Amino acid sequence: MLYDIVKRTIDIVLSIILIIVFFPIMLVTSIVIKVTSPGPVLVEKTNSHMKRIGKGGKVFRLFKFRSMPVNADYLLTKDPRFKKLYNEYKRSSFKLHEDPRVTKFGKFIRKYSIDETPQFFNVLRGDMSMVGPRPYHADELTEQQKRYPGTEIYVKETQTVKPGITGFWQVTGRSNINFDKRIEMDADYAKKKSLLMDIMIILKTPIAMISGVGAV
Repeated sequence: MLYDIVKRTIDIVLSIILIIVFFPIMLVTSIVIKVTSPGPVLVEKTNSHMKRIGKGGKVFRLFKFRSMPVNADYLLTKDPRFKKLYNEYKRSSFKLHEDPRVTKFGKFIRKYSIDETPQFFNVLRGDMSMVGPRPYHADELTEQQKRYPGTEIYVKETQTVKPGITGFWQVTGRSNINFDKRIEMDADYAKKKSLLMDIMIILKTPIAMISGVGAV
C-alpha cells in the first residue's frame, strides 16, 4: 500500500515536471506535424493500436504524436498494397524497422522517442506509470501468446501493475528482443517491483532515448 501511494505521488510530480520541461519540444513537434501531414497532431482515438491494456485488463487510450498518415492501422490491415507488410508486422513481434507508412519527420521523433512524450498525460491521468510493463494492445497479446505458448502466465502477471512509459527491457534491449523475453522481463518487474528499481530504470531512460538504440 505504501509503495502504491509513493509511486503514484512520484508519477504525478514527475509527469507535471516533464510536461513543463518538454512543452517547447511538444509544441514544436505539434506544429511540424500539423504543417507537414494532414490530420490531427496525436494518433486519432479511433486507431485500434492506441487502445491499450492497462492494470487489471482495463482498456485505455494511449496518447502519442502521429508519425504516420491518418488511418494507418486501416491501411496496414485492409489495404492490399500493405498485405506483405502486414504479414511481416505479425512475424516481427509487431514492430517494423522499415515501415513505408512513417513520415520523414515521424522517423525522427520515433528514433528519439519524442512521439511518446504525450504519454506524460496518460501518467497524470492515472492510466499509466512512469515505470512499468509495456502498454500492449489486445491484438498483439492475442497473436503473441499463440506464437509463444506458455507466456500467458507472464501476461497475467504484467496486468497486476500499471503499464509504464519506460521499463526494464526498454533500458536494456528495447525493441530488439522478442516478445517471450520481453513479457518475461515485464512480469519479473511486476513481481519484484520496488521504488529503488523504478529509480534505477528512470535514471537509465535518458541514455536509451538519446542513443535511439532499438527504437522504431
